[in-house]
Amino acid sequence: MARKLFCEWNPLTYQLSVMKERFKRRIKWFLDRRLFAGSFDFIPLTEKIYEHKSLIRRSLGSVEMKLQDNKAHNLKIAATKINGVLIKPGEVFSFWKLVGRCSKAKGYREGLIISLGSVGKGIGGGMCQFTNLIHWMILHSPLTVIEHHHHNQVDLFPDYGRQIPFGTGTSIMYNYLDYQFMNNTNQTFQLLTYTTEEYLCGELRSSAKLEYAYHMVEENAYFRKENGKYYRNNEVYREVRDKRTGNLIKKHLIVKNHAKVLYDEAYIPRSSITHV
Repeated sequence: MARKLFCEWNPLTYQLSVMKERFKRRIKWFLDRRLFAGSFDFIPLTEKIYEHKSLIRRSLGSVEMKLQDNKAHNLKIAATKINGVLIKPGEVFSFWKLVGRCSKAKGYREGLIISLGSVGKGIGGGMCQFTNLIHWMILHSPLTVIEHHHHNQVDLFPDYGRQIPFGTGTSIMYNYLDYQFMNNTNQTFQLLTYTTEEYLCGELRSSAKLEYAYHMVEENAYFRKENGKYYRNNEVYREVRDKRTGNLIKKHLIVKNHAKVLYDEAYIPRSSITHV
């Protein structure tokens, strides 16, 4: 049996570990000499690079609907902290730098959170969906992701109308698990974010057209049973193509997943199971 980490001993050691990591991040921010994005303009930049929307309320097994309603409320608050932000050449976008800590005092409610590979409740739950949306848009641009965390290689929920490849999501936790990207180009980018009754919506815009187009491609996707448990496997690649000619300039692996399925195997599509 694997030895337990200090944070896994009991709730007290978990909280102590969180406090330590948050303190380390504050020190890092204090010492960091990089420029963080913090200026806003609510007039959209001229070029729309990519847009995406994700359904806020979804069927997630036995997850109570109140948590989904609270998530919708939380996302609405957070969207105002990101909407209109400009990421100028040389600047770094930090999700937690802009949104800050999600607390009751700021109006956030208890929502769904994922911690240590399991589902729970917490104030401000739902922020992972926000960074998932941002990350998906950034993958379709020349911007450089510099901090990105995964959900510990577990497949928590069945695919209810999944629109993007499995494993391209994010894991965040204030403030020590952040989502960050850097603008290493010579043009300014902008994020526009808002919610409707059904969707979290976003646009990535720029001050100039892009020379290349970016596409995500999923390959080798299947489920397989190993030692009595099902695992989900896939590979996600990013293709960079010349917009004028359509020629492939570059193709590289974004993520390779081997994730333990935590829901009932009845929800696994039979056609996607391999016994090889």
